[in-house]
Amino acid sequence: MNILLSGDEAVAQAVAEAGVGIATAYPGTPSTEVLENILIRAPKTDATWCVNEKNAFEVAYGAAVAGMRSITAMKHVGLNVAADPLMTSAYTGINAGFVIAVADDPGMYSSQNEQDTRRYAFFAKMPMLEPSNSQEALDFTKLAFELSERFDIPVILRLTTRVAHTKTAVTVNPSVPFSGGFTFKKNPQKYVMIPAYALNRHYQLEATNEKLGVYSDALKLNRIERNKKSTMGIITAGVDYEYVREAFPEANILKIAMVNPLPKKLITKFAASVKKLYVMESLEPFIEEQVRAMGIKLEPRLHSLVGELNVDILSVYKGKKAATKKAAAPALPGRPPMLCKGCSHREVFDAIKNIGALVTGDIGCYTLGALPPFNTMDTCLCMGASVTMASGFNRVKKLAGSGEPVVAVLGDSTFIHTGIPGLIDAVYNKTNITVVILDNYVTAMTGHQPNPATGLTAKGEVTERLDLEALVRGCGVKRVVKFNPYKEKNMEAIIKQEIDANEVSVILAEAPCIFYKKRFPEGVR
Repeated sequence: MNILLSGDEAVAQAVAEAGVGIATAYPGTPSTEVLENILIRAPKTDATWCVNEKNAFEVAYGAAVAGMRSITAMKHVGLNVAADPLMTSAYTGINAGFVIAVADDPGMYSSQNEQDTRRYAFFAKMPMLEPSNSQEALDFTKLAFELSERFDIPVILRLTTRVAHTKTAVTVNPSVPFSGGFTFKKNPQKYVMIPAYALNRHYQLEATNEKLGVYSDALKLNRIERNKKSTMGIITAGVDYEYVREAFPEANILKIAMVNPLPKKLITKFAASVKKLYVMESLEPFIEEQVRAMGIKLEPRLHSLVGELNVDILSVYKGKKAATKKAAAPALPGRPPMLCKGCSHREVFDAIKNIGALVTGDIGCYTLGALPPFNTMDTCLCMGASVTMASGFNRVKKLAGSGEPVVAVLGDSTFIHTGIPGLIDAVYNKTNITVVILDNYVTAMTGHQPNPATGLTAKGEVTERLDLEALVRGCGVKRVVKFNPYKEKNMEAIIKQEIDANEVSVILAEAPCIFYKKRFPEGVR
């Protein structure tokens, strides 16, 4: 049956067709819809939102070691959080197929950087497949499980925003039963990475990568598209292939499906068959650097290291100047991003603005407090950094003997994600900071996914709700204030009082997201 699916939906369909038993994720655009659609397309799969990407990775990896096919999904910056287990899991290998679906965001449509996950695959010595459309997203995901089991190694599936969110025709097949069961056998030399065992596993990993290189060369999904009338050759991969094919219909193209390890013999053969050879890829010169290291001559890269490719950008290779202005669009009123009308965060930002405090911010819909009319967020680095950066600011204040008042602001989901260690650190090191947790009961920015503070699982089952006040007090914080921003009339005075306190202080600004009742009509809070 042929249907239209986005790349994220196609990965979810592959989970159903590959008999995957366990799926984990932390929401983050453009990867969020992978797990959301697993819940729909593979309802028998045990699918869960986890508190962060490291946790999600380790749960799914543990399931794969136990003996059941598993997948974890995250966006590119989420892989930073999961980098520690990622590296060592390449050494240990698996006991059943394990796939890491990572969605990169060239163009930074919803991210704080453009990092290229292909570098992680190379760094971890881990195979990576990169689909260019939804059909390939489905096919490559299923292949990734087979590769994982054949070579005893996790496999990374790299999506990008365009592939993740664009719908193309896909042929789907029936779901299959779960693959595997609890088959773990004790093998410390394989799974316990003390130095003596890890050294032997490193040798094993290098041998595996040699075999993967041979496999990559033979992989039929890496293909050459010939045009005998042309002497121009282009090497490309992923969604960039679609742009290259449109911009250069006359060219010879080597489309690479397995971007790590690269099919080096195939590349050498292709290079020898053309007079001018180009590598056209978004972001990092990942393929380009390796091809040059092989001693193959390449034409210079003419496009930027910033942003995603498109046909206009590629026109520079035809001697044209890429347009600096977009085509005129119908005059429409501007709609800059802003906090929703009626959002309780607005009240808090108004109060902080009136106080004149510096705000170390975090990742969430409340990051929009940096924009007009509030202009009340001064830093935003990564998940959880609001708390630790506030500690850094206040340590400087203490040494310098002066400085503006500082408030750390983050949401409930972000606090659970990576804010807790920073708070413990502040208490332990007696760093007097004020932390405002904007608790709106849900992970709002990515589409209102539940989290431990919501009291619902990914499947909508009622579970134990995390008591943030008790958690904060358990971290050693003695000054804890809680109020409803809609109802508290002395909010400004309360926040100022906590800033002036000579100890760690946490303010819980608790009120439901204005869409909470619509998203969870039978909500538990």
